[in-house]
Amino acid sequence: MRQLRIPFISDWLERRSESSNLENPKSWLYQALGIPTGKGIAVSAGSAMRSTAVLSCVRILAETVASLPLPVYRRMKPRGRERVEHQIGRLLQVSPNPMMTAFTFRETMMAHILLWGNCYAEIESDNSGNIVALWPIPPNRVEVMETKEGDIFYRVTTSKGEQKNIPAYAMFHIPGLGFDGKKGISVISWAKQSVELALATEQFGAEFFANGTNVGAIATHPGTLSDTAFERLQKSLREKYEGLGKSHRMMLLEEGMTFAKNTIPPNDAQFLETRKFQTLEIARIFRVPPHLLGDLERATFSNIEQQSTDFMVHSVRPWLIRWEQTISWKLFSEKENKVYYAEFLIEGMLRADSPARAAFYKEMFNIGVYSQNDIRAKENENPIEGGDRYFVPLNMLPVDMLDDYYKQKKEPIADSNQQQPITPEGGENSDEEGAKQQGATGTDPTGEPAGGQED
Repeated sequence: MRQLRIPFISDWLERRSESSNLENPKSWLYQALGIPTGKGIAVSAGSAMRSTAVLSCVRILAETVASLPLPVYRRMKPRGRERVEHQIGRLLQVSPNPMMTAFTFRETMMAHILLWGNCYAEIESDNSGNIVALWPIPPNRVEVMETKEGDIFYRVTTSKGEQKNIPAYAMFHIPGLGFDGKKGISVISWAKQSVELALATEQFGAEFFANGTNVGAIATHPGTLSDTAFERLQKSLREKYEGLGKSHRMMLLEEGMTFAKNTIPPNDAQFLETRKFQTLEIARIFRVPPHLLGDLERATFSNIEQQSTDFMVHSVRPWLIRWEQTISWKLFSEKENKVYYAEFLIEGMLRADSPARAAFYKEMFNIGVYSQNDIRAKENENPIEGGDRYFVPLNMLPVDMLDDYYKQKKEPIADSNQQQPITPEGGENSDEEGAKQQGATGTDPTGEPAGGQED
């Protein structure tokens, strides 16, 4: 007999076997009663975004992936590629559906996968089987299921509470890091305590400054002041020493009074260090360089450019590969996969400063890798006439032609070492006579016969 499983109720009933009481309540009892757990904060994908570090990391990664160009290419034989106009390219770069732009679509999908570990979009096709739209679905409404035969399908709960099953071929699903390859696991759930500590420190700081009292200085009187004396002393101190323009004045105290200025307590200083560490901890979880979160403590002019390059290579590139491979798998047919593919353009994000780019382009031009128009295209400039030619230095040749080259170099040397030709008969004057005869039959600079016209 097959049992009906309702995710929320079934999960709660499975946890009910853990004994709990009011003296030592378990987390499931807190959640059942709607009481935050842990340090007074329930960490979820939504509540985690209240942490400024989590919000910044998600925005940086989502906006970076969404802003990169994603054209479709056609493979050329025997090698090479060319950019083409394709329906999938229009969905990925212009508008995946009538309700949003391509930037919003990719930004939303990245936010889903960063917070939930998965992102889903339903693939809408027309009667001919052509893909016409992609509709993102919040991950908390999707459950990955399997049939008895092991085929995967997705059970989606709509905003109206209705459930429908979507086959695997009609679901654009990008999973994050997981253990079965079918569904990713939320980074927030893995690093729950780190995010919880970050939220707790922010909440503590807000409550401290909202409800706490932070006294700047204390004036102590050895005796007991009457109300009139207290008001007069308070008025005198305010008139003489309160305000920015009256700072650094000498204070005169009477009747044995003492004055002490408060400093930051060690606990408060440790609180600030904890907040700073939690920012680095969350940046480490999402693999985002601290300088992108506004923490420039360890950033210098010599390493900040390298950190930005490392961010694109080690943080953004794995997400781009996930996108590209899923696009080829789900959006192109098996026949189209042999011809078409989509690829993000990241050269613009990896560009160095102007002198470094100029040196790189010069080297690529000198060895015939780039033409003038290739360089102009990478710099976002229009092509010029005659700029598609490739140039190589004259003193360079292919390695497999070295033997022929040196063989040709040796032949003239061998010819010069051969015996001189024998002079014509007639003695020493034969050369002069031969020269005269040659001159008689030659031509002058005007083109007329040098020896005159024959009779």
